Amino acid sequence: MKSRTPPRRVVSLVPSLTEAVARTAPGLLVGATDWCSEPAGLDVVRIGGTKNPDTARIAALAPDLVLANEEENREPDLAALRAAGLTVLVTEVRTLPQAFTELARVLVDGCGLARPAWLDAAEAAWRELPAPAAIGVSPARTELRAWGRTAVVPIWRRPWMVLGRDTFAGDLLARLGVRNLHAEHAERYPRVPLDALRSGGADLVVLPDEPYRFSAGDGPEAFPGLPAALVSGRHLTWYGPSLVDAPAVLAEALAGAR
Repeated sequence: MKSRTPPRRVVSLVPSLTEAVARTAPGLLVGATDWCSEPAGLDVVRIGGTKNPDTARIAALAPDLVLANEEENREPDLAALRAAGLTVLVTEVRTLPQAFTELARVLVDGCGLARPAWLDAAEAAWRELPAPAAIGVSPARTELRAWGRTAVVPIWRRPWMVLGRDTFAGDLLARLGVRNLHAEHAERYPRVPLDALRSGGADLVVLPDEPYRFSAGDGPEAFPGLPAALVSGRHLTWYGPSLVDAPAVLAEALAGAR
């Protein structure tokens, strides 16, 4: 979308986009969800969760633009905001290139901002990745490793849910040389019994700390004998300024799988 008049008041219903806007134009945001934790100390009105935003409170803030995502936010809530006369920009992010395109659409076209330097830096960081087969470990610094591994990637337990097809996080892992065992599953976030996860043929388990907070004491024990990589969920699943450091942060975590 292209705004004739750049918005002066923005509400974000997506943590990734909240961080992207706040880092680029401090003061533009007037509202964000309870889950919008970055940048630290963000001082805006909190309007509920991503799945249950307080639409009346959002409308009362009189934003010029509401930022949303087709996966994180529910259509009935977005319809209610539109019915209140608000402009809603809905993003779709399922691959890294799509993330870069949508971030530019939000920041430049939607918010009327200059393209931020961090977005160029993020594109460069991922563009300069060595091909997985050519990646090694340097004695001078931690680099990506040619895993050639197949991973199961849980995102929740009780019940166990994993990354399936067509996900942003799965695309990032593929670019780091890690194949998602369930990448061809019919569902994007399927529920899979633990026994099936253990016997599926993976030789690595990748455990992010969000949306479920997997940790050294909560997750690896469910996959005895399988190396576990504990990774930053923000760097694996967020599309925003975190993408600048994500290749190095995720590479170090994958290299430390044990």
